[in-house]
Amino acid sequence: MICCSRTISLLQNSRFPSLGKIFSIQTRRTNLLPSKGACPISSGHSASFRCLCCTLHSASGESIDHLGSSIHRYSGFENIKKSCMLDKTMQAPETVGAFQKLPMVMPAMDILSSAKRKARNVTATKGISCPLRMYIERFPKKQSLHPYERSLVDLTFGEGIYEEVLKRVDDLRKQLLCVGKQHASLCAQSLSKWEAEERLTEGFKRLEDVFELEKSAVDDLLYIAKTLRAMPVVNLEIPTLCLVGAPNVGKSSLVRILSTGKPEVCNYPFTTRGILMGHIVQNYERFQVTDTPGLLKRHDDDRNNLEKLTLAVLAHLPNAILYVHDLTGECGTSPADQFVTYMDIKRRFGHHLWLDVVSKIDLLQEPGVVGIGKNHDDEEDDVARYKTFGPNGAIWVSVKKETGIDELKCRVHELLISQTDRIRAQKLQPSQ
Repeated sequence: MICCSRTISLLQNSRFPSLGKIFSIQTRRTNLLPSKGACPISSGHSASFRCLCCTLHSASGESIDHLGSSIHRYSGFENIKKSCMLDKTMQAPETVGAFQKLPMVMPAMDILSSAKRKARNVTATKGISCPLRMYIERFPKKQSLHPYERSLVDLTFGEGIYEEVLKRVDDLRKQLLCVGKQHASLCAQSLSKWEAEERLTEGFKRLEDVFELEKSAVDDLLYIAKTLRAMPVVNLEIPTLCLVGAPNVGKSSLVRILSTGKPEVCNYPFTTRGILMGHIVQNYERFQVTDTPGLLKRHDDDRNNLEKLTLAVLAHLPNAILYVHDLTGECGTSPADQFVTYMDIKRRFGHHLWLDVVSKIDLLQEPGVVGIGKNHDDEEDDVARYKTFGPNGAIWVSVKKETGIDELKCRVHELLISQTDRIRAQKLQPSQ
Protein backbone atom coordinates (compact mmCIF):
# COMPACT_ATOMS: atom_id res chain seq x y z
CA MET A 1 0.00 0.00 0.00
CA ILE A 2 2.83 2.40 0.89
CA CYS A 3 4.59 1.54 -2.37
CA CYS A 4 1.47 2.09 -4.51
CA SER A 5 0.51 5.42 -2.92
CA ARG A 6 4.07 6.73 -3.27
CA THR A 7 4.21 5.71 -6.94
CA ILE A 8 0.86 7.38 -7.71
CA SER A 9 1.98 10.56 -5.96
CA LEU A 10 5.20 10.70 -7.95
CA LEU A 11 3.43 10.20 -11.26
CA GLN A 12 0.83 12.88 -10.46
CA ASN A 13 3.56 15.40 -9.69
CA SER A 14 5.40 14.47 -12.95
CA ARG A 15 8.47 13.50 -10.96
CA PHE A 16 10.47 10.36 -11.32
CA PRO A 17 12.11 8.51 -8.46
CA SER A 18 15.86 8.18 -8.40
CA LEU A 19 17.32 4.73 -8.78
CA GLY A 20 18.28 4.72 -5.11
CA LYS A 21 14.68 5.49 -4.15
CA ILE A 22 13.42 2.78 -6.45
CA PHE A 23 15.57 0.21 -4.64
CA SER A 24 14.44 1.68 -1.33
CA ILE A 25 10.79 1.30 -2.30
CA GLN A 26 11.44 -2.22 -3.51
CA THR A 27 13.12 -3.10 -0.20
CA ARG A 28 10.24 -1.71 1.89
CA ARG A 29 7.76 -3.55 -0.27
CA THR A 30 9.73 -6.77 0.22
CA ASN A 31 9.70 -6.21 3.98
CA LEU A 32 5.90 -5.96 3.91
CA LEU A 33 5.61 -9.35 2.27
CA PRO A 34 5.73 -12.55 4.32
CA SER A 35 9.34 -13.78 4.14
CA LYS A 36 12.11 -14.97 6.32
CA GLY A 37 13.94 -11.67 5.87
CA ALA A 38 16.32 -10.02 3.52
CA CYS A 39 19.96 -9.12 3.62
CA PRO A 40 20.51 -5.38 4.29
CA ILE A 41 23.03 -5.13 1.48
CA SER A 42 21.24 -7.26 -1.09
CA SER A 43 19.61 -4.30 -2.83
CA GLY A 44 23.06 -2.74 -3.25
CA HIS A 45 24.42 -5.90 -4.88
CA SER A 46 21.30 -6.04 -7.03
CA ALA A 47 21.91 -2.46 -8.13
CA SER A 48 25.53 -3.20 -8.99
CA PHE A 49 24.51 -6.24 -10.97
CA ARG A 50 21.86 -4.30 -12.83
CA CYS A 51 24.52 -1.75 -13.75
CA LEU A 52 26.54 -4.44 -15.55
CA CYS A 53 23.46 -5.84 -17.25
CA CYS A 54 22.33 -2.37 -18.31
CA THR A 55 25.78 -1.47 -19.60
CA LEU A 56 25.69 -4.51 -21.86
CA HIS A 57 22.19 -4.26 -23.26
CA SER A 58 20.50 -0.94 -22.55
CA ALA A 59 19.82 2.06 -24.75
CA SER A 60 21.27 5.53 -24.93
CA GLY A 61 17.78 6.68 -23.99
CA GLU A 62 17.85 4.60 -20.81
CA SER A 63 20.31 6.50 -18.63
CA ILE A 64 20.67 7.98 -15.19
CA ASP A 65 21.85 11.55 -14.90
CA HIS A 66 24.18 13.05 -12.29
CA LEU A 67 21.26 13.86 -10.02
CA GLY A 68 20.13 10.25 -10.06
CA SER A 69 16.88 10.88 -11.94
CA SER A 70 15.83 7.77 -13.78
CA ILE A 71 14.42 8.64 -17.18
CA HIS A 72 11.57 6.35 -18.22
CA ARG A 73 9.38 6.21 -21.29
CA TYR A 74 5.62 6.25 -21.00
CA SER A 75 3.87 3.54 -22.97
CA GLY A 76 1.78 6.20 -24.73
CA PHE A 77 4.89 8.00 -25.90
CA GLU A 78 6.35 4.68 -27.06
CA ASN A 79 3.26 3.98 -29.17
CA ILE A 80 3.41 7.44 -30.75
CA LYS A 81 7.12 7.03 -31.44
CA LYS A 82 6.63 3.60 -33.04
CA SER A 83 3.79 4.95 -35.16
CA CYS A 84 5.94 7.84 -36.41
CA MET A 85 8.82 5.47 -37.18
CA LEU A 86 6.46 3.22 -39.12
CA ASP A 87 5.17 6.16 -41.15
CA LYS A 88 8.74 7.21 -41.99
CA THR A 89 9.62 3.66 -42.97
CA MET A 90 6.65 3.44 -45.34
CA GLN A 91 7.58 6.70 -47.08
CA ALA A 92 9.67 6.28 -50.22
CA PRO A 93 13.18 7.61 -49.45
CA GLU A 94 14.24 10.41 -51.80
CA THR A 95 17.83 10.88 -50.68
CA VAL A 96 20.91 8.81 -50.04
CA GLY A 97 23.49 9.23 -47.26
CA ALA A 98 22.17 6.87 -44.58
CA PHE A 99 25.51 5.07 -44.37
CA GLN A 100 27.33 8.20 -43.23
CA LYS A 101 24.91 8.50 -40.27
CA LEU A 102 25.61 5.04 -38.86
CA PRO A 103 26.74 4.96 -35.22
CA MET A 104 30.31 4.08 -34.28
CA VAL A 105 30.30 0.45 -33.15
CA MET A 106 32.66 -0.56 -30.35
CA PRO A 107 34.54 -3.86 -30.63
CA ALA A 108 32.93 -6.62 -28.57
CA MET A 109 35.81 -6.87 -26.10
CA ASP A 110 35.74 -3.11 -25.50
CA ILE A 111 32.02 -3.28 -24.71
CA LEU A 112 32.62 -6.08 -22.19
CA SER A 113 35.58 -4.31 -20.57
CA SER A 114 33.58 -1.09 -20.27
CA ALA A 115 30.66 -2.96 -18.75
CA LYS A 116 32.88 -4.61 -16.13
CA ARG A 117 34.46 -1.29 -15.21
CA LYS A 118 31.12 0.40 -14.77
CA ALA A 119 29.71 -2.48 -12.76
CA ARG A 120 32.61 -2.12 -10.34
CA ASN A 121 32.52 1.68 -10.02
CA VAL A 122 29.12 3.03 -11.00
CA THR A 123 26.78 3.98 -8.18
CA ALA A 124 23.05 4.53 -8.39
CA THR A 125 23.48 8.27 -8.98
CA LYS A 126 26.18 8.03 -11.66
CA GLY A 127 25.36 8.26 -15.36
CA ILE A 128 25.44 5.04 -17.37
CA SER A 129 24.99 4.54 -21.10
CA CYS A 130 24.98 1.34 -23.08
CA PRO A 131 25.30 0.50 -26.77
CA LEU A 132 23.46 -2.59 -27.94
CA ARG A 133 19.94 -1.20 -28.02
CA MET A 134 21.28 2.03 -29.48
CA TYR A 135 22.82 0.05 -32.35
CA ILE A 136 19.50 -1.63 -33.06
CA GLU A 137 17.67 1.70 -33.07
CA ARG A 138 20.18 3.72 -35.07
CA PHE A 139 20.99 1.21 -37.79
CA PRO A 140 18.30 1.82 -40.44
CA LYS A 141 15.90 -0.87 -41.54
CA LYS A 142 16.84 -1.98 -45.03
CA GLN A 143 13.33 -1.18 -46.26
CA SER A 144 13.83 2.48 -45.29
CA LEU A 145 16.97 2.88 -47.41
CA HIS A 146 17.11 4.41 -50.86
CA PRO A 147 16.84 1.65 -53.54
CA TYR A 148 20.46 2.29 -54.56
CA GLU A 149 21.67 1.84 -50.97
CA ARG A 150 19.55 -1.29 -50.56
CA SER A 151 21.27 -2.72 -53.61
CA LEU A 152 24.68 -1.83 -52.17
CA VAL A 153 23.87 -3.64 -48.92
CA ASP A 154 22.75 -6.84 -50.65
CA LEU A 155 25.55 -6.88 -53.22
CA THR A 156 28.27 -6.11 -50.68
CA PHE A 157 27.32 -8.54 -47.90
CA GLY A 158 24.86 -10.92 -49.53
CA GLU A 159 21.09 -10.87 -49.44
CA GLY A 160 19.69 -11.02 -45.91
CA ILE A 161 23.06 -10.79 -44.11
CA TYR A 162 22.51 -7.22 -42.91
CA GLU A 163 19.18 -8.09 -41.29
CA GLU A 164 20.59 -11.31 -39.84
CA VAL A 165 23.46 -9.52 -38.08
CA LEU A 166 21.12 -6.92 -36.58
CA LYS A 167 18.84 -9.70 -35.35
CA ARG A 168 21.78 -11.50 -33.72
CA VAL A 169 22.76 -8.32 -31.89
CA ASP A 170 19.18 -7.83 -30.71
CA ASP A 171 18.97 -11.47 -29.59
CA LEU A 172 22.18 -10.99 -27.60
CA ARG A 173 20.70 -7.91 -25.96
CA LYS A 174 17.58 -9.83 -25.00
CA GLN A 175 19.61 -12.73 -23.55
CA LEU A 176 21.66 -10.34 -21.43
CA LEU A 177 18.52 -8.63 -20.22
CA CYS A 178 16.93 -11.95 -19.25
CA VAL A 179 20.03 -13.23 -17.43
CA GLY A 180 20.48 -9.90 -15.68
CA LYS A 181 16.93 -9.83 -14.38
CA GLN A 182 17.16 -13.40 -13.12
CA HIS A 183 20.35 -12.89 -11.16
CA ALA A 184 19.40 -9.43 -9.90
CA SER A 185 16.27 -11.01 -8.45
CA LEU A 186 18.36 -13.72 -6.77
CA CYS A 187 20.66 -11.08 -5.26
CA ALA A 188 17.66 -9.20 -3.87
CA GLN A 189 16.37 -12.38 -2.20
CA SER A 190 19.70 -13.19 -0.50
CA LEU A 191 19.56 -13.76 3.27
CA SER A 192 23.16 -12.81 4.02
CA LYS A 193 26.00 -10.70 2.72
CA TRP A 194 27.99 -13.79 1.82
CA GLU A 195 25.09 -15.26 -0.16
CA ALA A 196 24.51 -11.98 -2.00
CA GLU A 197 28.18 -11.75 -2.99
CA GLU A 198 28.17 -15.34 -4.21
CA ARG A 199 25.11 -14.77 -6.37
CA LEU A 200 26.53 -11.51 -7.65
CA THR A 201 29.74 -13.26 -8.74
CA GLU A 202 27.74 -16.04 -10.39
CA GLY A 203 25.64 -13.47 -12.24
CA PHE A 204 28.69 -11.61 -13.55
CA LYS A 205 30.18 -14.88 -14.76
CA ARG A 206 26.94 -15.91 -16.45
CA LEU A 207 26.68 -12.55 -18.26
CA GLU A 208 30.27 -12.85 -19.46
CA ASP A 209 29.63 -16.37 -20.74
CA VAL A 210 26.54 -15.27 -22.67
CA PHE A 211 28.36 -12.29 -24.16
CA GLU A 212 31.46 -14.32 -25.06
CA LEU A 213 29.30 -16.90 -26.82
CA GLU A 214 27.56 -14.38 -29.07
CA LYS A 215 30.07 -11.52 -29.27
CA SER A 216 30.81 -12.29 -32.94
CA ALA A 217 27.49 -10.59 -33.76
CA VAL A 218 28.86 -7.27 -32.45
CA ASP A 219 32.11 -7.65 -34.40
CA ASP A 220 30.14 -8.50 -37.55
CA LEU A 221 28.10 -5.33 -37.04
CA LEU A 222 31.34 -3.38 -36.62
CA TYR A 223 32.57 -4.72 -39.99
CA ILE A 224 29.28 -3.80 -41.68
CA ALA A 225 29.38 -0.27 -40.25
CA LYS A 226 32.98 0.31 -41.38
CA THR A 227 32.28 -1.03 -44.87
CA LEU A 228 29.11 0.99 -45.42
CA ARG A 229 30.62 4.23 -44.13
CA ALA A 230 33.45 3.80 -46.65
CA MET A 231 30.99 3.70 -49.56
CA PRO A 232 31.24 6.69 -51.92
CA VAL A 233 28.64 9.36 -51.30
CA VAL A 234 26.43 10.22 -54.27
CA ASN A 235 24.56 13.53 -54.22
CA LEU A 236 21.32 13.07 -56.15
CA GLU A 237 21.03 16.81 -56.81
CA ILE A 238 24.42 17.06 -58.54
CA PRO A 239 24.57 15.88 -62.19
CA THR A 240 26.44 12.60 -62.49
CA LEU A 241 28.30 11.04 -65.40
CA CYS A 242 28.40 7.24 -65.24
CA LEU A 243 31.06 5.42 -67.28
CA VAL A 244 29.87 2.02 -68.52
CA GLY A 245 31.36 -0.66 -70.74
CA ALA A 246 33.07 -4.03 -70.83
CA PRO A 247 35.96 -4.72 -68.43
CA ASN A 248 39.32 -3.12 -69.32
CA VAL A 249 38.02 -0.93 -72.14
CA GLY A 250 39.60 2.20 -70.64
CA LYS A 251 36.86 3.59 -68.36
CA SER A 252 39.21 4.23 -65.45
CA SER A 253 41.71 6.04 -67.69
CA LEU A 254 38.95 8.35 -68.90
CA VAL A 255 37.81 9.01 -65.30
CA ARG A 256 41.34 10.14 -64.47
CA ILE A 257 41.38 12.42 -67.51
CA LEU A 258 37.91 13.90 -66.94
CA SER A 259 37.74 14.27 -63.15
CA THR A 260 39.51 14.34 -59.82
CA GLY A 261 38.93 10.59 -59.41
CA LYS A 262 42.05 8.41 -59.35
CA PRO A 263 40.90 4.83 -59.94
CA GLU A 264 43.40 2.01 -60.41
CA VAL A 265 44.40 1.52 -64.04
CA CYS A 266 45.69 -1.97 -64.96
CA ASN A 267 45.61 -4.16 -68.02
CA TYR A 268 43.33 -6.87 -66.68
CA PRO A 269 39.55 -7.30 -66.38
CA PHE A 270 37.55 -6.10 -63.36
CA THR A 271 40.22 -3.69 -62.15
CA THR A 272 37.35 -1.59 -60.78
CA ARG A 273 35.94 -3.56 -57.84
CA GLY A 274 33.36 -1.07 -56.67
CA ILE A 275 31.81 2.30 -57.44
CA LEU A 276 34.56 4.93 -57.61
CA MET A 277 33.69 8.63 -57.47
CA GLY A 278 35.37 11.66 -58.96
CA HIS A 279 34.32 15.28 -59.51
CA ILE A 280 34.48 17.79 -62.34
CA VAL A 281 34.63 21.50 -61.51
CA GLN A 282 34.21 23.79 -64.51
CA ASN A 283 33.00 27.39 -64.70
CA TYR A 284 32.09 27.26 -60.99
CA GLU A 285 29.87 24.24 -61.66
CA ARG A 286 30.38 20.92 -59.92
CA PHE A 287 29.60 17.50 -61.39
CA GLN A 288 30.11 13.91 -60.28
CA VAL A 289 31.76 11.08 -62.22
CA THR A 290 31.35 7.39 -61.37
CA ASP A 291 33.57 4.57 -62.60
CA THR A 292 31.67 1.27 -62.62
CA PRO A 293 32.76 -2.39 -62.90
CA GLY A 294 32.69 -3.81 -66.42
CA LEU A 295 29.80 -5.73 -67.96
CA LEU A 296 30.18 -9.03 -69.82
CA LYS A 297 27.91 -10.66 -72.38
CA ARG A 298 25.63 -12.81 -70.22
CA HIS A 299 22.19 -12.99 -68.66
CA ASP A 300 21.55 -10.93 -65.52
CA ASP A 301 21.08 -14.10 -63.46
CA ASP A 302 24.64 -15.14 -64.31
CA ARG A 303 26.26 -11.80 -63.52
CA ASN A 304 28.60 -11.42 -60.55
CA ASN A 305 27.99 -8.86 -57.83
CA LEU A 306 30.31 -6.31 -59.45
CA GLU A 307 28.25 -6.33 -62.63
CA LYS A 308 25.02 -6.16 -60.63
CA LEU A 309 26.43 -3.12 -58.85
CA THR A 310 26.80 -1.37 -62.20
CA LEU A 311 23.21 -2.22 -63.11
CA ALA A 312 22.04 -0.88 -59.72
CA VAL A 313 23.74 2.46 -60.44
CA LEU A 314 22.03 2.68 -63.82
CA ALA A 315 18.65 1.64 -62.43
CA HIS A 316 18.46 3.75 -59.27
CA LEU A 317 20.57 6.90 -59.79
CA PRO A 318 19.76 9.82 -62.09
CA ASN A 319 22.81 10.01 -64.30
CA ALA A 320 24.06 10.55 -67.83
CA ILE A 321 25.83 7.59 -69.41
CA LEU A 322 29.24 7.63 -71.09
CA TYR A 323 29.49 4.22 -72.77
CA VAL A 324 33.06 3.19 -73.60
CA HIS A 325 33.89 0.81 -76.47
CA ASP A 326 37.19 -0.94 -77.28
CA LEU A 327 37.20 -2.16 -80.88
CA THR A 328 40.77 -3.51 -80.65
CA GLY A 329 39.65 -6.62 -78.77
CA GLU A 330 42.63 -6.25 -76.41
CA CYS A 331 40.34 -5.71 -73.44
CA GLY A 332 39.51 -9.43 -73.38
CA THR A 333 35.97 -8.99 -74.73
CA SER A 334 35.50 -9.26 -78.50
CA PRO A 335 33.83 -6.36 -80.34
CA ALA A 336 30.98 -8.72 -81.26
CA ASP A 337 30.29 -9.50 -77.59
CA GLN A 338 30.63 -5.83 -76.68
CA PHE A 339 28.02 -5.01 -79.32
CA VAL A 340 25.51 -7.48 -77.84
CA THR A 341 25.97 -6.06 -74.32
CA TYR A 342 25.85 -2.50 -75.61
CA MET A 343 22.54 -3.04 -77.42
CA ASP A 344 21.03 -4.67 -74.31
CA ILE A 345 22.07 -1.79 -72.02
CA LYS A 346 20.97 0.79 -74.61
CA ARG A 347 17.55 -0.87 -74.82
CA ARG A 348 17.10 -0.93 -71.03
CA PHE A 349 18.57 2.43 -70.09
CA GLY A 350 18.23 4.44 -73.28
CA HIS A 351 16.08 7.01 -71.45
CA HIS A 352 19.27 8.34 -69.84
CA LEU A 353 21.26 11.05 -71.59
CA TRP A 354 23.88 9.17 -73.56
CA LEU A 355 27.31 9.60 -75.16
CA ASP A 356 29.39 6.88 -76.88
CA VAL A 357 33.19 6.84 -76.88
CA VAL A 358 35.56 4.56 -78.79
CA SER A 359 38.83 4.29 -76.85
CA LYS A 360 42.38 3.14 -77.68
CA ILE A 361 42.16 4.33 -81.27
CA ASP A 362 45.94 4.53 -81.42
CA LEU A 363 45.84 0.72 -81.62
CA LEU A 364 43.23 0.61 -84.40
CA GLN A 365 43.74 0.46 -88.14
CA GLU A 366 42.01 2.96 -90.40
CA PRO A 367 38.28 2.16 -90.75
CA GLY A 368 37.26 0.40 -93.94
CA VAL A 369 34.10 -0.92 -95.55
CA VAL A 370 35.32 -4.27 -96.80
CA GLY A 371 32.78 -7.07 -96.59
CA ILE A 372 29.87 -5.07 -95.26
CA GLY A 373 26.61 -5.80 -97.03
CA LYS A 374 27.80 -8.87 -98.89
CA ASN A 375 26.47 -12.30 -97.96
CA HIS A 376 25.44 -11.06 -94.53
CA ASP A 377 22.05 -10.70 -92.92
CA ASP A 378 21.08 -7.43 -91.23
CA GLU A 379 22.30 -8.51 -87.78
CA GLU A 380 25.68 -9.56 -89.12
CA ASP A 381 25.90 -6.27 -91.01
CA ASP A 382 25.24 -4.38 -87.78
CA VAL A 383 28.01 -6.27 -85.98
CA ALA A 384 30.44 -5.82 -88.87
CA ARG A 385 29.63 -2.12 -89.09
CA TYR A 386 30.10 -1.78 -85.31
CA LYS A 387 33.49 -3.52 -85.47
CA THR A 388 34.63 -1.07 -88.13
CA PHE A 389 32.96 2.23 -87.30
CA GLY A 390 31.69 1.84 -83.73
CA PRO A 391 28.31 3.28 -82.68
CA ASN A 392 26.81 6.13 -84.64
CA GLY A 393 27.97 9.52 -83.39
CA ALA A 394 30.71 8.11 -81.15
CA ILE A 395 33.74 10.18 -80.20
CA TRP A 396 37.05 8.48 -81.01
CA VAL A 397 39.77 9.08 -78.42
CA SER A 398 43.23 7.95 -77.38
CA VAL A 399 44.31 8.70 -73.84
CA LYS A 400 47.89 7.74 -74.70
CA LYS A 401 48.17 10.23 -77.60
CA GLU A 402 45.54 12.62 -76.16
CA THR A 403 43.59 12.38 -79.40
CA GLY A 404 40.00 13.59 -79.14
CA ILE A 405 40.29 14.46 -75.42
CA ASP A 406 39.40 18.14 -75.84
CA GLU A 407 36.33 17.26 -77.88
CA LEU A 408 35.35 14.64 -75.29
CA LYS A 409 35.62 17.13 -72.41
CA CYS A 410 33.49 19.65 -74.31
CA ARG A 411 30.80 17.07 -75.13
CA VAL A 412 30.80 15.75 -71.55
CA HIS A 413 30.28 19.27 -70.22
CA GLU A 414 27.34 19.78 -72.60
CA LEU A 415 25.90 16.45 -71.53
CA LEU A 416 26.13 17.33 -67.84
CA ILE A 417 24.55 20.75 -68.42
CA SER A 418 21.64 18.93 -70.05
CA GLN A 419 21.51 16.58 -67.07
CA THR A 420 21.37 19.63 -64.77
CA ASP A 421 18.35 20.95 -66.65
CA ARG A 422 16.69 17.54 -66.45
CA ILE A 423 17.21 17.34 -62.66
CA ARG A 424 15.77 20.83 -62.18
CA ALA A 425 12.75 19.99 -64.33
CA GLN A 426 12.11 16.81 -62.35
CA LYS A 427 12.25 18.77 -59.06
CA LEU A 428 9.69 21.26 -60.33
CA GLN A 429 7.37 18.67 -61.84
CA PRO A 430 5.57 17.51 -58.61
CA SER A 431 4.64 21.09 -57.68
CA GLN A 432 2.99 21.76 -61.03
